Amino acid sequence: MTEIDSVGRLTERQAGKLPDHLNLVWLEARPGFVSGRFMVGEHHMAPNGFMHAASVIALADSASGYGCVISLPEGASGFTTVELKANFLGTAKLGEVVSTEARLVHGGRTTQVWDAVVKNETSGKTTALFRCTQMVLYPK
Repeated sequence: MTEIDSVGRLTERQAGKLPDHLNLVWLEARPGFVSGRFMVGEHHMAPNGFMHAASVIALADSASGYGCVISLPEGASGFTTVELKANFLGTAKLGEVVSTEARLVHGGRTTQVWDAVVKNETSGKTTALFRCTQMVLYPK
């Protein structure tokens, strides 16, 4: 699958789902790497006036999950997230762009570990550091 095909297929896959509602856009998708972004809108905000942490998690987790899908070992049928962690270091304001790059740091037969860095493109500052572990699933 080419990079362009992966981005298109991932975008189609999210239609009507949470990543679509959050306007997540995918820029690059290949085995071991996914990058994407969103422009901060009202629906990304918490009632306290700051960007909602769940918006950041949705971006990083979606990038990592999509990366897992296109990086599955032969014979695998899917995956499920078994653990995730995020350290929040900053935020973004309405109209600013938040982006992520997710990278596969461990690609085993039964687990994958992904790291994602989320940045505020406007300020250039890191917004969050994210890590998740995916359990690889096989047909029974």
